[in-house]
Formats: sequence, C-alpha cells, structure tokens
Amino acid sequence: MIQTVRSLLELIRFSHTLFALPFALTSALLAWTRSEFHVLQLVGILLGMVFARSAAMTFNRLADRRFDALNPRTASRHLPAGRLSVAAAWTFALFCSAAFVASTAIFLVFDNGYPLCLSLPVLLFLCGYSYAKRFTSLSHVWLGAALGLSPLAAWIAILPPRALMDLFAPLVLGGAVLTWVTGFDIFYACQDVEFDRKARLHSIPATFGVRAGLRIALLCHLLMLILLVVLYWAAAPSLGGIYLAGVAAVALLLGYEHWLVRPDDLSRVNRAFFQVNGIIGVGLFLVVVVQLACGV
Repeated sequence: MIQTVRSLLELIRFSHTLFALPFALTSALLAWTRSEFHVLQLVGILLGMVFARSAAMTFNRLADRRFDALNPRTASRHLPAGRLSVAAAWTFALFCSAAFVASTAIFLVFDNGYPLCLSLPVLLFLCGYSYAKRFTSLSHVWLGAALGLSPLAAWIAILPPRALMDLFAPLVLGGAVLTWVTGFDIFYACQDVEFDRKARLHSIPATFGVRAGLRIALLCHLLMLILLVVLYWAAAPSLGGIYLAGVAAVALLLGYEHWLVRPDDLSRVNRAFFQVNGIIGVGLFLVVVVQLACGV
C-alpha cells in the first residue's frame, strides 16, 4: 500500500503542485484584504487545489499512456513501464475527483454555492486538456488556462461576485498565470518535436519549429510581466513598491530561463521548467505576503 501511494504521488509529480498553488493563495490573500479571513476557507482552497490537480494529472497520465509508451523520453513512466496498474490510477483519479467536489461544499458554510456549482465544469475543463494535443497546437494555452483558473477559483470561493468587474483582479492574475504556463509548456514541448510529428500530435514547436516556438514563449512571458504590472492597479491599494520589486525579480528569472533554453541546446529545459518556475511561483507569493504585512 505504501509503495502504491508513493507511486501515485510520483505519477502526478505531487511536488509540482507548487506551480499553481502559490497563485491561488496570492489571489486568496488579496481577496481577504476585502473580506474577513476564515481558516476554513483556507482549508477548502488547499484541499480543492490538491485534489483538482491530482485528479487532472492522473487522468492525463491515463489518457497519454499509449503515447508515453512509444516516446523514449516518457517510456519509463509508471503506467507504460507497468510499475503502476491502470486500475489503481483510475481509482485514484475518481477518488480525487470526488474529493475535489466534496471540498467545494465547504464553502456552503459561508452561504457561497459558487464553488460547488462550478466544480464539475472546472473538473471537465481540467481533464479536457489531456486530449487537446490530439487536435490543436494551442494545447499549451489550454494548460495555461487550466492553471489560470486557480486564482479566479480562490477569489470566488472567498468573494462571490455580483458583477464582472468584481473579478478584475483575479482575472488579471489568472491571465498572468495563463501566459506564464503557456510559455514554459512550449519550452517543455521542444523536447518532443520529432516524436510529436511522427505521432501526429500537435504543439507549437512541432508546428512552427523550435526557434519560432521559443520566440512565442518569450512573447507569452512578456505578456505575463505586463499583466503582473497591471495587477498593481487592479488590486489597489493592496500592492505597492515591494510587489513591483518582486515583479522585477520575476523578469530577471524569466530572462535567465530564456537564456537556459536555446534552439540548439535543450539540455537545460528541465532546470528551467522545474527549478526556475518553482522559484517564480513561490517567490511571488512570498513577496505579496511581505507586501501585505508591511503595507509599503
């Protein structure tokens, strides 16, 4: 049982929950500046994030297991290598899906039915990404939108909207996440250009080439920085100089990321994808924590 649980956590790369979770918590912090803080809300957001990502990631591994078995880079993953059964993965995916929906019911305590009502559509959208690569090169954008839902979902869980403008700040932050994830997912897809073309799978690097793909990724990350600056005004007066200094640090990290990954040298994609992006997500969250604590 312990080995199975360990394999499941490795299957979904549980540690990479850090990619989306900091932005959901950042959105929650900004929402709590306009509402009373409740520990139960924090618990609901944490549970929802963990279970939603776990369900979607497991489903993605199940949907892609045939392609993973054919791709030398992914053939050693748990399902194609036979280190984890398909039945166990399906059981885990269904459990996490049910747990995600159940976690959204927590917000009924606060007379907020939005999370529960939106839980199934959100789950379907997250799992739908697994098939995007089969028919569109914009699968990276779909993944970005899936993670970009996290700030919006966290905000709605705390502050049920009465008008679209009530969601301006989380939509801007969600847009920043969308463009950030789209950019670094293009990086990641550069590793599989030849395989994707042979398997008739779609990606921006496979369609336009690695060099053009990296330029599009750069454009995405420039848009992310613009949106992070826009958030300074969208979340006013909560954010200040400390936050803007954090955005400048994010710009430097993104520049370093693009320096690491070059058309003729993709050997450092994993360092850019897993290490640098992890620092960006957690780092920006900590900057917002310090900003709100200092109020400067």
